[in-house]
Amino acid sequence: MAKVLIVEDEPDLSDPIRAFLTHEHHLVEVVDNGLEALERLRFYKFDVIILDWMLPGLQGVEVCKQYRASGGSTPILMLTARRQTQEKVLALDAGADDYLTKPFDVYEVSARVRALLRRPAAVSSNLLKVRNIVLETSTFRVTRNDEEVQLLPKEFALLEFLMRHPNQVFSAEALLDRVWASDSEASPETIRTYVKRLRQKIDTNGQPSIISTVHGVGYKLES
Repeated sequence: MAKVLIVEDEPDLSDPIRAFLTHEHHLVEVVDNGLEALERLRFYKFDVIILDWMLPGLQGVEVCKQYRASGGSTPILMLTARRQTQEKVLALDAGADDYLTKPFDVYEVSARVRALLRRPAAVSSNLLKVRNIVLETSTFRVTRNDEEVQLLPKEFALLEFLMRHPNQVFSAEALLDRVWASDSEASPETIRTYVKRLRQKIDTNGQPSIISTVHGVGYKLES
């Protein structure tokens, strides 16, 4: 699962992309103007940004420039109807990682997203294993000691995130930012509830929990 921000003002384009990526178990958010995109990126983290060139408020190239100038490092896929080589160069020089010319198929968008996600090693694998827990992102399946564990979608997403970042401590607020939608009404208490549920489902009786609490800081998955 990746957290994806789509910045596109045409619902005829953003809706099918959102639907397809959501079907592939990504968490997808959509904004329809450049200024709102920058504001969203100031406060929330995403794994991939799909950014249209022509936007109200602030054009995509300027969004890209300002985001990179502020230190933003999330991969950016630029969407545009512009086909000239110099326009592609402008987009890449502004900080875009990839470029897709309209019209396009949602399958190609999905493939480009997968390619961008493969760049960091932490998100490249479809099979994650920590101790006796195995998580398969392609089949949405989790096993403990080879026995399947039934997880709710958000339980799965939280476990996947923690397994991709073993031995790293995350505050409840950081987990909300990475696993829940930005406009969600979830709270740190929500994280505590989901961690408790995960422990009940994946821990082994008589052994320390695979998800430890670092008091006053947050949670980490012990590898």
